Amino acid sequence: MDTKTGKVRSALVVGGGIAGPVTAMALEQAGIKATIFEAYDGPAENVGGGMGLSPNGVQALDAIGVGDAVRAVSTPTEGLILHSWNGKTLARFGTLPGIDPTRFVMRAELFGALRRAAEERGIETVYGKRIVDATEDADGVTARFEDGTTATADVLIGADGLRSTVRRLIDPAAPAPQFAGTAGFGAMVHVDDVPPTEGWMHMTFGKRCFFAWQVFPDGTGIWFINLPVPQPLSVNQQRERGAAYWLDHLRQLCADDNTPAARMLAATEPETMLFAGSAENMPLPTKTSRVAWSRGRLVLTGDAAHAPSSSSGQGASLAAESAVELARCLRDLPLPQALARYEELRRPRVERIIKETARTNSRKAAGPVARVIRDALLPTMFKLAKPESRAWQFRYPIDFDAPVA
Repeated sequence: MDTKTGKVRSALVVGGGIAGPVTAMALEQAGIKATIFEAYDGPAENVGGGMGLSPNGVQALDAIGVGDAVRAVSTPTEGLILHSWNGKTLARFGTLPGIDPTRFVMRAELFGALRRAAEERGIETVYGKRIVDATEDADGVTARFEDGTTATADVLIGADGLRSTVRRLIDPAAPAPQFAGTAGFGAMVHVDDVPPTEGWMHMTFGKRCFFAWQVFPDGTGIWFINLPVPQPLSVNQQRERGAAYWLDHLRQLCADDNTPAARMLAATEPETMLFAGSAENMPLPTKTSRVAWSRGRLVLTGDAAHAPSSSSGQGASLAAESAVELARCLRDLPLPQALARYEELRRPRVERIIKETARTNSRKAAGPVARVIRDALLPTMFKLAKPESRAWQFRYPIDFDAPVA
């Protein structure tokens, strides 16, 4: 640490998923040496399904010079079309004027692009390092890993996801992730009998589950399902039942809906089935419970701090924003003030998005009566809502060079 200014000069970034490399690259651009420590023994090259990267997320990546690398592995989308179970169009959300389109990307492709970009900048990732504890003193913070090794720097940043160990080290009483009422499934398939969707993602509030699909001009298609479940369903529990069971079960659940679900599920090879477990998010603060983002020399970013459920389409984008803003704060302010300012900049925005997403989740998990009410009211609600009212989510330009007050 710079003894004259109290500013950070080195950082340990715990977590090598999406948020980790972005955080390390933002820190490197801010003049702070960062090393990534990943719990698993190697990079997660083939993990995860498709995801949307919102324009605000791409803007954040542009701020650190990696936006074009992500554009190269992603596809722009025209927007979303929402349907009721019988095929009625409830709403259409196209790209807003003056805002770039959301981009579709496979998580593995996004991770690969970010990992390569970090490597090109000389950022080291050390694998097989599962953090178990951290201690602080006047000179820095020391992370202790499960294998008995340690590492020391000026600050330790937890980018270790929804079930963050660093969050527990900051606050052992921190609230746990909150179950959102659904479990996720998906796959990438090749379909000859489902027409291309011309850049639009279609989403249907089905009778028994939520089904979404998109088909590209070459016949490649993606689908995902959010299945209402009474209790959390882990990835391991999904796998124990087996892909063949779930494909047959989901076909039955979608049988009454006017969607291409039956054809796309029939085209899915069991070994390509993706299990996402239960949708979860970090709960909104209450009078008695709130996630602490920092303590001393420890701080959280990405899903470790603020995980909206996948319904938001903003998880990776908010993680990129927070990584860049954290780096700017650490660059310009001494440590205690930097972490306080970072939280002031980020908490109101991410909590508003999590709140919006909670409403979306409740619509996906609606029961028979609530489903009828939802499908009757949504078209009117969406007609009354001005498109510009959604723009706040997607407009978040970051001037990396601007000083943080």
